[in-house]
Amino acid sequence: MTRSHAVQAVLLIAALALPAWAGPYWVHVGAIAWYYALLASSWALLAGYAGQFSFAHVAFAALGGYASALLSLHFGIPPGIGVVAGIVLAMVAGALIGWLVLRLTGPYLALFTLALSEIFRLMLVAEQQLTRGSLGLQVPGWFGGESDRPYYYFGLSLLVAALLLMAGLLRTRVGLFLRAIRDDEGAARAAGVNTTLYKILVFVVTSGLAGLAGTYYGPFVGILTPSMVILPEMGLVIAMAVIGGIESLPGAAVGAVIVYGLSELTREYGQWRFVLLGLALILVQRFAQNGIFAVLERPLLRPPAVEAERGRG
Repeated sequence: MTRSHAVQAVLLIAALALPAWAGPYWVHVGAIAWYYALLASSWALLAGYAGQFSFAHVAFAALGGYASALLSLHFGIPPGIGVVAGIVLAMVAGALIGWLVLRLTGPYLALFTLALSEIFRLMLVAEQQLTRGSLGLQVPGWFGGESDRPYYYFGLSLLVAALLLMAGLLRTRVGLFLRAIRDDEGAARAAGVNTTLYKILVFVVTSGLAGLAGTYYGPFVGILTPSMVILPEMGLVIAMAVIGGIESLPGAAVGAVIVYGLSELTREYGQWRFVLLGLALILVQRFAQNGIFAVLERPLLRPPAVEAERGRG
């Protein structure tokens, strides 16, 4: 096991132990943080590793959540099957969008996916008979009782499984091809990489993970609203990934947990806490362009020989 894996194992142990000493409020905060961590890490795979800067990620989460809830509420489909259906629907939508944006890059891709996300939000608002519009769709919970611990551990297990899945994907040839597309799509195509296939593939995978996050979020909070798809929500996910480390899957997850936790600590400051978030983003981009996870991890990853040399100096 590498030192990087050891760092991640320590963080996982800390997350598992948190409910034993933290109060119910922080268990609730942690359960929501896993939702954002799943979104941020999967968006990091899409943008940080494949270079596809999409603003539709939260729309896929809402699509998965709404589809799962509506199937259960209107057709009596068991929640487990509804979750699978929500994920599959999000993956199909991701494949469609991936095909539509094949020739789009940079700001054109961002604007196109932003427009699609806004169209979907307006559809959720307009279809009041189906989605209850801005009032929100009530979603029954999965676990009985008053404690949020079952959701906390279930959300954590989903996040760990997703990180392992994405890490495994990146260790294959697919990961190499995605990085090649990010660095120079034209050169990758000239080298024989089927860029069309892999761009669609990364949209399918990340859309499915976003849909999974949405199917978890709805039963936990008990309601789904079109506000899930607003631009500030997508901006928050992007900020989490960038602050944690856009080219590090565990870094993006850690960034999501830190940012959401700090937003709860500074809730008393109202809208000013978003100013603090903006300042944090600026500072990270200025002094730690690889994210704060890399800064925290670097001292533990320094080779022992370097440490001994520094000690002699």
